Amino acid sequence: MTGIKSYLNMEVEIEISGRTFFTGILLDIGLDILVLFDGQEYLYIPLMHLHNIKERTIKINEEGTVQPTGKMPFQNEKETISYRKILNNAKGQFLEVFVTGNRSIHGYITSVLNDYIVFYSPVYKTLFISMQHLKWLIPYSSQLTPYTLSNAVLPVVPSSIPLSRSFDEQLKKYEGKLLVFDLGDNPNKVGLVKSIHNNIVELITAGGQKIYWKLTHLKTVHIP
Repeated sequence: MTGIKSYLNMEVEIEISGRTFFTGILLDIGLDILVLFDGQEYLYIPLMHLHNIKERTIKINEEGTVQPTGKMPFQNEKETISYRKILNNAKGQFLEVFVTGNRSIHGYITSVLNDYIVFYSPVYKTLFISMQHLKWLIPYSSQLTPYTLSNAVLPVVPSSIPLSRSFDEQLKKYEGKLLVFDLGDNPNKVGLVKSIHNNIVELITAGGQKIYWKLTHLKTVHIP
């Protein structure tokens, strides 16, 4: 970790899971998360998804990243940052989060549990998102709301859904109900949940086919 900290306040190139690349200024790093400023936005990236990081070589015809002018969101600059602390500090603030495929989700965190968060989106409504699959989050600027919706349409209110501490225990409450996994990116991830046992989800698809999914590979869940 000391080696990566040597890049603080320097321009870096980062590769994370899914062959995704970022460039920007490394502003902070904790035991399990880093903060990158790309010239416009702050990206909070859990280190579990970091593949490599190196100093950026700026070519003659390229420009360097503009330095941030304000304070970093979600954190006290005197405190050591952590993934869980950032998630808790971000509750109720509008965010863009990236979890699966090529789609990001816009909304806000309402609860942070042991291994998942509860996220409200104006498109998908309430989602459960596995913390191990959240690849990065970006705070909105204070003037913006998702899709420019008014606060009356998109009020920041806590979730009223009873919540279990763990992702699998929460999903067990929906046995016998329709669920959509991973934003429905695959028709085989939409269906009736028959059972959840030993981290295996038994799902019945629209065509009546039975399919089993390993829960640890499912990233998001929402109720259609």
